[in-house]
Order: sequence, then C-alpha cells, then structure tokens
Amino acid sequence: MGDDRRLPLLMALVAGTLAGLALPPLGLPPLLWLALAPLWALVGSPYRRAAVWGGGLWGLAAVLVSHRWLLWLHPLDWIGVPAPLSLPVCLLIWLLCGCAGGLLVALWLLLARWFDPRRLSGAVLAALVWGLAEVLLARGPLFWIGLGGSALPADPALARLAWLGGAGAIAAFQLLIGWCLWRLVVTRPRAPLALFTVVLLLAGHAPALGALQAEAAAPDPGSGERLLLVQPAIATRRKFEPPEQLRWLAQLERLQRRYQPPLVEGLLLPEGSLLQGQPLPLPATAEVLAGGFRWQGEELRSSLLRFEAGQRDPVDAVDKHRLVPLGEWVPLSGLLRWSGLSAVGGISPGAPSRLLSRPQGPVAAAICYEIADGSALARATRQGALWLVASANLDPYPLLLQRQYEVLARLRSIETGRWLVSAANTGPSLLIDGQGRLRHRLPAGVSASAVVTVESSQTLTPYDRWGEAPLLAALALTALLRLRPQSPRAREGVS
Repeated sequence: MGDDRRLPLLMALVAGTLAGLALPPLGLPPLLWLALAPLWALVGSPYRRAAVWGGGLWGLAAVLVSHRWLLWLHPLDWIGVPAPLSLPVCLLIWLLCGCAGGLLVALWLLLARWFDPRRLSGAVLAALVWGLAEVLLARGPLFWIGLGGSALPADPALARLAWLGGAGAIAAFQLLIGWCLWRLVVTRPRAPLALFTVVLLLAGHAPALGALQAEAAAPDPGSGERLLLVQPAIATRRKFEPPEQLRWLAQLERLQRRYQPPLVEGLLLPEGSLLQGQPLPLPATAEVLAGGFRWQGEELRSSLLRFEAGQRDPVDAVDKHRLVPLGEWVPLSGLLRWSGLSAVGGISPGAPSRLLSRPQGPVAAAICYEIADGSALARATRQGALWLVASANLDPYPLLLQRQYEVLARLRSIETGRWLVSAANTGPSLLIDGQGRLRHRLPAGVSASAVVTVESSQTLTPYDRWGEAPLLAALALTALLRLRPQSPRAREGVS
C-alpha cells in the first residue's frame, strides 16, 4: 500500500483517539465534530480497502481511549485469576472491546459508502443508521457509551435533543455536523453548505427547546419523597469477607435506627448491598430499596429489592435484565463452565421491564450497566414511573467511569423528564432533576450518606411517548427522497 493510502490510516488513528477523548468525562462536542470529519473523509475515499481499515482503526482507537477504565479490573486474584495472568486478561478484555468497536465502525463505513456520502440524503441516512444502531446496541450486553452520550457535561443545550429523540438523535446530529465540516473542505461553492451548517447548529441549540423541556419537567406540586441516600464505599475485593459484612450490617443497623419517619420516607442502598437471602438487620421503619441478590427457582438474580415498613425480608423486586459482559454474562457459559468475572458466580437475567410497583407510585429502576439503555427507562416511564432510581457498584473502577455513568444518568433524566436518584457503592451517588441538572452528589470513594428529596412527575416527554419512532420516520422519508435522480449541480453541493 502506497504512502497516499497509509496517510488515511494514520489520520483515522489520530481522529479516533480524539473521539475517545471527546467522550465523557470531557464531553466536548466540538472536539468530536473535528474527529468525525476525517471519518467522513474515509467514507468518501476512492480507496475502498484503506477506507474500511481506516474506519476500523477509528473505532478501535475511540473505544480503547473511552473505555480505558477497563484496565482497573487488574488485579483479578480476588476471583481466582493467578497474579501473572491478571494483567494479560485485563488487556485482552480491553483490546477485544476495542476490536468490537472497530468492526462496528468498519461495517457502518461500508454501508455509508453505499449511501453515497456526497449527497445530503446519503449522509442523513448514514447518520440515522448510526444513531439507531447505538440505541439497539444499548439493549444488549455489548455497549456502554457512544456518540449519544458525548454532549455532556460541556454542552447541556445540545443534550436537550434527548428530550425529543433520545441519545440516538444526539448521535445522528453530531455525525451530520462532522459531515458538514468534511464537505466544507471539499465542496465548491461552499456558501449553501455553510448556511446549512449554521441552521443545523442553531436547531440543535434552540433556546425554545430548553423552555419547553423546563416546562414539561416541572414536578407535580407536593410530590417530593425524602430518601436517605447511602454510599457504603466497601471495596468489592473485600465486601464478601465476614469482617466486612459484619461492619456493613452494623453500619446499616445504625442508619435504620437514626433515620426513621418523619425524618425520611425511605432508604436507598446500592447494588449488591445484601447477599442472597440476607434480611435487613432491623425491621424497616420506612420503605427500603436495596440492591441485593435473590434466587428465582434455580437462577441467581441481581435485583433491586423493596422492603415495606415492618418487614426484614423483601416483598417485591425488579431483577437486572441487562448483564455486564464477562462479569455477569458469559457467552457459551454452559459449555465453558465459567461464571465470569463476578465474586457471586453466574447471574441470570430477569424480565426486561424496569417498572417497580410501590404503594406511593411506581418507579423505573436501572441496575448498574442498565443506565446505558434509555429506551427501557422511557418505556417504564410511559407505563407510569414517577421518578428513576439507579443502583450500582462501580468499584474498583476509577473516577473516569463514574463521570461517564453520571452523564448517562443525566441523559436518562432529560429523555424521560424524570428526577433520578442514584446510589452507588463508591459513587456516583447523586440526585438529578428532570432537566438533567445535578442537584446533589456525595463525595466519591468515601463512606457517606445524605437526605435528598426526589420529585415526582406524570408528564410524558416526546421521547417517552414515541421513542425512536421519529428517527425511524426520518429514515424512511430520507430513503424515499434518496430515490430521486441526482442533478449534476447537486453533486457539487448539498442535495
């Protein structure tokens, strides 16, 4: 391959690295737009093989940079992996995730080339396919964060698009901005395309959209619930040791004695707070929502357990449906006879519904990795959820992952117009209002608690009502327009 074909590969590697850096915790869309322009250049490259390899390198670099927190799995000796193998195993997992990202981008690039990226209709089709693919991937086990999660924290105005079309709309919008930058470099004349770019940016940052979102996200009068938010900060590598369990149960008993009605109306504990079949230290004086484990027949489930006042055992639960790859979900686990990188053994998925019924009104629950799936929480909101609850254990991962989790939680609030309260073992334990604004956060990595008031709402956002239907309708309409013959003049500009 000549030097003229190696240059796009180097460009793709650099651009993919910038894309990875542009994702949270930085969350800087203009940097992402600059990283997307070279990707579009690869789509329009005359060298098909180099373009595909370049797309793969772009995706590989973006995932390796944005998912570098995976390296904090090391050491794995606490789950039985020998010390000499621990770092190679963690590196292999990290590289496999990067290769999966590279493969997906390469496949998208092939499809985008078929759409003809010189035409606006082709670019819109490719952008919508990417956005919808992110939403679809978030329903399975192999996706964490993508372009749809890149608007925060630096551009909350752009993040408001999630109120209309979810994270998929944000991803598609940013791809179109990257396409505009690429076409501004290669198109003559530039004036029509420059005008279209300005209109696109103004549409994505419309103040009117913010006003509409604020009005729709207003809480119902007198609807607040006072909850004790608990962050134990128990190292996962030691949490199942008897001394740690005794210390945690003693701490939980003190909290139960101290925080009772009317001071609080409920307690919220993070994922994995209670072992299989473990009761509360004392009968609940107020509702307790606690992450724990339970048996459903012969299947072990990771669940959000609900305890009613006067009870030590749960009366209801919502089970984790979207499991963490290799940690909880292992491909061909029955053949491999390996339960994964989990201290509690193999976990089975529960029902897909995220709705948890309560006498005070239902809530929508996301357990750890499920915070990436906005469509499931929007569906539960459409079914009547008054607010969102997230329960997680992100130890031993670094602050980088906590900030990505926080951004995804803020997006879920914007999409649904619901307040969200999150309890996590080491963080982020926080309260977010229905406009995606952070109201309270406990300090990361330390044992802490706080009383917070979460507000209820019954108003549905456009995304609650229609989900991805507007994106699918736009895809179908653009495909129809794409069938029009292209004029010679249109090939030189926006069409």
